[in-house]
Amino acid sequence: MSQSEIDIAIIGCGIIGAILALGLIKSNEAQPRAKLNIKVYEQAASPREYGAGIGFTATARKCMTLMDERIADCVGVVATLNGEPENPDYSMRFVDGFRTFPTPQHEGYGGHSQTAEDIEEDVSIHGKVYKLYVGPRGFEGCHRAQFLAEVMKLMPEGIAQFKKRVEGFEYLETGRVRLDFADGEQKECDIVIACDGIRSRMRELLFTPAYNAQYTHQLAFRGLVPMDAAIQRLSRYRALRQHMQCGPNAHIMHFPVAGQKLMNVVAFVQDPNEWSSTGMTTPAQKSEVVEAFREWGPFVRALIDLLPENLDKWAVFDTYDCPIPRYVEHRVALAGDAAHASSPHHGAGAGMGVEDALALVAALTRARVDVDRGVAVGRTLEAALKAYSKVRYGRSQWLVRSSRQLGWTFEWMNPDTGAEMDRAFVDIRDRSHQVWHFDVEGMVAEVEREYRQML
Repeated sequence: MSQSEIDIAIIGCGIIGAILALGLIKSNEAQPRAKLNIKVYEQAASPREYGAGIGFTATARKCMTLMDERIADCVGVVATLNGEPENPDYSMRFVDGFRTFPTPQHEGYGGHSQTAEDIEEDVSIHGKVYKLYVGPRGFEGCHRAQFLAEVMKLMPEGIAQFKKRVEGFEYLETGRVRLDFADGEQKECDIVIACDGIRSRMRELLFTPAYNAQYTHQLAFRGLVPMDAAIQRLSRYRALRQHMQCGPNAHIMHFPVAGQKLMNVVAFVQDPNEWSSTGMTTPAQKSEVVEAFREWGPFVRALIDLLPENLDKWAVFDTYDCPIPRYVEHRVALAGDAAHASSPHHGAGAGMGVEDALALVAALTRARVDVDRGVAVGRTLEAALKAYSKVRYGRSQWLVRSSRQLGWTFEWMNPDTGAEMDRAFVDIRDRSHQVWHFDVEGMVAEVEREYRQML
C-alpha cells in the first residue's frame, strides 16, 4: 500500500533536530507523489541549545550543503574567524601549559620550522608550539544559540511545535507510532526520530535508564574575557588564535568569539566527586579555577587572572560506559547526542549529529522513491532506519570513545603518551584526522546500498 504523505515526528528542536527537519523538507522539492510531512516537537517554550561555543568542520558543512546549502550559510553568518580578520588562521595550536622552559624551542612538530611570530614570547611562554592545520574555514567558532537562531529563520511556519514534552509512545496495530505528550495530547506518525539531546527521554524509553549518559568526573569552567583586555595581557597574536594548554589532570583552551570582541576560555579539571545537581551546570567562582591551575606556567595563570569572578561550571557527561546497542527500534530512531553523547574534547559532537541527519535524509529519500513505486510504506521506512543505524553506529560510537581518550591525552593521563608532548601531538593529530577526513559521498552511497539490502 502506498500513501500520499509520510508523517515524520522529530523530537527536539535543537541544532540536529532543526537541521534534519530542513533537510527532509528540502527533499520534498523533488516533487514526489509521497510527500514527507514533518513535525518537530520541542519540550521547551522556544528553540533551545545548551552549551556555548561550537565549531563545524569542513565535513559537517559539506553535509549541511548536501541537505540544504542555506544551512551551511548560517555558519558563516554567526562564526568568528580565528586569527587576523584579513588573514584568517586555520590551525589549532597545542602547548605544554604546565612546565616552564628555560629557552623557546624554534621547531614545530615533525621538523616544520615556525616563524618568530608562531613562537612569540609573551607572559613567559616558552616551548614547542604544535600546529595542526584544520583546512579552510576549519576553525570558526560560534555560539550555539546564535547558530540555531539563524537555522530557525529557515524553518517554515507551523513545522515546529513547542511546550510538547513526550512522556511515552506506543506501536499501533497499523504499524504507526502514537506519541503521548505531557499536556495530554496524542499524535500519530509513521516514524519517530529523536534528536532530544544528551539527556534524551526517548533513549530512556527505548533502552531503559541504564543507558543514560553518565558523569565523566570532569568539570568545565567557562568564562568570557573582553578581547581588548586579552590582547593587552596576552598579546594580539595569542589572543586572536585558538590555543590548547595541556598539563597534568587538566587542560585549558581559549579562542575568539562574538566577532572577536570576546575571548572564550574553557578550563577542564578532574573531579573525584559525584555530580549532585539536577541540571548540567551550576554557578562557580574564579577562585576554583585559580586553585586548580596554581602550579601551572605563567601564561596559563595570566589567562585565568583575566576571567571574571563569576563563572559557569559545566558537568561533562557522555555514554562512554553505557553505549546503546543500536540506534533504531522498529520505527523509532535516535540521532545526535540522543544516540551517541560524547564529551567535547574532539569538538565534533554536533558535527557527528549533522552526519546523522544527512544519512537519515538519504535513507528516507530512497524509501520515499519506493513508496512512489508502490512498495509498502512500513517496509521501506523500517529498512531506511535500519540502514541508517548500521552505517552510522561504528563511526559515531568511535567518536564517543575517542573524545574521552583525547581528553586523557590533553591531561597527560593517556599511558601511551604521558607528558611527552611530541607523542601526545601525534595522538591528537591522528584522532582529529579521523574526524575531519571523512568521505561524505561514500557514506551516502553506503546508506543507499544498505537500504537495498534491508529492503
